[in-house]
Amino acid sequence: MNHTKPPPRIYRAVKSSVTAYDAAVRYGLHVNRSGMCRCPFHDDHVPSMKVDRRYHCFGCGADGDVISLTAKLFHINNYEAAKKLAEDFDVYKVKKKDPRRMKDHFSPETVRMSRKIEKVLNRFFRSLVTYKRTLENWKDRYAPSSPEEKWDVRFIEALQNLTTAEYIIDCFLEADFKDQILILIEYGKKVFSFHEQKNGTDSRTNGAAAGTARDGN
Repeated sequence: MNHTKPPPRIYRAVKSSVTAYDAAVRYGLHVNRSGMCRCPFHDDHVPSMKVDRRYHCFGCGADGDVISLTAKLFHINNYEAAKKLAEDFDVYKVKKKDPRRMKDHFSPETVRMSRKIEKVLNRFFRSLVTYKRTLENWKDRYAPSSPEEKWDVRFIEALQNLTTAEYIIDCFLEADFKDQILILIEYGKKVFSFHEQKNGTDSRTNGAAAGTARDGN
């Protein structure tokens, strides 16, 4: 009997949505029209790596899928690479049920409600990723430069919430539809509230910059 644990859902979601070519271009490899680039895993002077859905280097033999490519590029494990790809390419989508089967088993109102929930879950995930990235930025940008310096509130929030945000993303990516809804209920208010505040701040900042530019003219 085979007791091998199946790969996490995130692996399947990423590999069905992102190719090695997509990742290579996104992460700075210069791919020519033939889909060839210089291999980053050995001293390559001419393009010897082919990238499409997978990648293969004809020089050093490096070969694999988009997850292993990302793992090698950033020196991280496969699970961390899959999470990075999910965040960078916004590949998370709530798994949609076959609409024909849903119509056969559920009322039209139930089908419409399911679609609305899917949209909210997708918006929640995007907002959560934005929040996590903001916390990462705050942790670096507002870190005190000396022990005597007063801690910025944004640095404090990053210390308090970054690990939690990463944990919620992990749980959400692996959860089924029902558990995703429970995560949304527990954390949605805080995540959406932050997202709205950030958008408001960005709008005011852009407006002030535009006003300054007009005054300068």
